[in-house]
Amino acid sequence: MTRLAVFDCDGTLIDSQINICLAMEAAFAQSGIAAPSRGAIRRVVGLSLVEAVAMLLPEAEPALHEGVAADYKRAFQGLRAGGLIDEPLFDGIADVLDNLRDDGWLLGVATGKSDRGLALALDHHGLSDHFVTLQTADRHPSKPHPSMVATAMAEAGADATGTVVIGDTSFDILMALNAGARAVGVAWGYHDAAELIAAGAHALARRPADLTALLEAA
Repeated sequence: MTRLAVFDCDGTLIDSQINICLAMEAAFAQSGIAAPSRGAIRRVVGLSLVEAVAMLLPEAEPALHEGVAADYKRAFQGLRAGGLIDEPLFDGIADVLDNLRDDGWLLGVATGKSDRGLALALDHHGLSDHFVTLQTADRHPSKPHPSMVATAMAEAGADATGTVVIGDTSFDILMALNAGARAVGVAWGYHDAAELIAAGAHALARRPADLTALLEAA
């Protein structure tokens, strides 16, 4: 049976919260709106951009959601152009990916990032060749819709019984369940552990070193 591990990116593989918060704050300022708290911003990480803005501004018109999302993209690109983007891997993640690949797992990513943003992040850390399937917000509905996982399984030749989704938010857990896959939550990201369990995670990794054993048991 093909074994496929599909990882979220932000909050699971890399710690990108500072960049996301700075870009969102700049986008709100561009529209003359008080920025939400950083805690509120972290809670929407993982959603596609327009959906994330809509959750932060639930009473605003769709046109404003689109405008703030566009300003976010420009702010993020400005940070990158200025050399201010810092997206470190969480400690131990590189070893986990190496171990899983050596054990015969196929690896994928399902993320709210754009194709370009994901490619830059993976290239920066020398991880591009680890993954056989990359699914982003450019080509799919927002999490928790199962489209990203369903496409990852199709591209990898896997089915739901052999697929595990690993993520740090309830959106990841619900996406996995909606696709019929197993879900493993991680406790070092942007939603707390109790929320991941409540969403239906089959297991919870407290640290990256726990993942290999949890996936083998999933």
